[in-house]
Amino acid sequence: MDEIKLSKMYMNQDIKNAVLEVLDSGYYVKGPNLRHFEESFRDYIGSKYAIGVSSGTAALFLTYQELNLNPGDEVIVPSHTFIATATPLAYFKVKPVFVDIDPETYCMDIEKVKSEITPKTKCIVPVHIYGHPVDMDPLLEIAEEKSIKIIEDCCQAHGAEYKEKKVGKLGDIGVFSFFPSKNMTVGGDGGMIVTNNEKYGEELKLRRDHGRKSKYENELLGLNFRLNEIQAVIGKEQLKYLDEWIEKRREIVNFYNEIIEKYPNVKIPSEKEWAKCSYYVYTIQIEKRSSFIEHFNKKKIATGIYYPIPVHRQPIIQKLYGIQPKLGVTEEIVDKIVSLPLSPQLINEELDRIKVAINEYMEDL
Repeated sequence: MDEIKLSKMYMNQDIKNAVLEVLDSGYYVKGPNLRHFEESFRDYIGSKYAIGVSSGTAALFLTYQELNLNPGDEVIVPSHTFIATATPLAYFKVKPVFVDIDPETYCMDIEKVKSEITPKTKCIVPVHIYGHPVDMDPLLEIAEEKSIKIIEDCCQAHGAEYKEKKVGKLGDIGVFSFFPSKNMTVGGDGGMIVTNNEKYGEELKLRRDHGRKSKYENELLGLNFRLNEIQAVIGKEQLKYLDEWIEKRREIVNFYNEIIEKYPNVKIPSEKEWAKCSYYVYTIQIEKRSSFIEHFNKKKIATGIYYPIPVHRQPIIQKLYGIQPKLGVTEEIVDKIVSLPLSPQLINEELDRIKVAINEYMEDL
């Protein structure tokens, strides 16, 4: 019996043929496939610019660089996220200010954000965690009133919508990751930056390629964070299926919810009325998590924990910034959350195995 994995990368003959065409072309960086992928992604999001880069972390680093943050500035971020939301700030000697989360959506708590704003606050980074959008309107109001930039971390939210608008174009800049487990991938690390701001768009194009305007003329400070042609062509092909995959993910989520909602000791994901969650992962809360995971391991069904250690409790964060204030909701949920397999490539036989495993565990409690 094969293991049911948390996620699977989609691959078909069209993608394989496209990769072979790139290999045969001899054109591996800064070519037509990157341009076509950027244009397609730009049109999909509805932004004016889309800039392909080498990873979601690179997208965040370049975005923070573009904002010209200064030592001592503060950036408000959630702690319930992947650590890359916060750690690039250290390279600019900027302080991350961690806020707690909404217990229903796992996204940053807007009221907590308001209470942490100071004259040093230069930026707020809403993370659309698990594919569920942050409630953006209150944040945008704060940003306008206080002249604070909004950087959307959409690394888990490809295709998610807030009030029928794609996330990524709502703030000043949006960043995406194409890591292999994401809703769409490039077959490895990769990322995208989107923006409607002309200055940001034009400058970020330069920054991802050593800040150069031409081959030997470097106008801005930058690094090599380019997205190569092979990964660009995979991304271009995968983007064609993204909406279809999101609908399939949502069908699987409904399938799981119908099984689990009858068990009062398990909390299923919540989706706000103004949100369309793209469901990067399907995350529940359960008290006896270790025995639940052990049960699934025996059934050869993968589970995951996103994320067991909050960023504000990570050793490197405490080394750089000292012991951080307690975040009650975040610290409570990290001991209960667990994610089940979620992929458009899951077949009925696998879903039935997962259903049986859930019911067997719950009925034995």
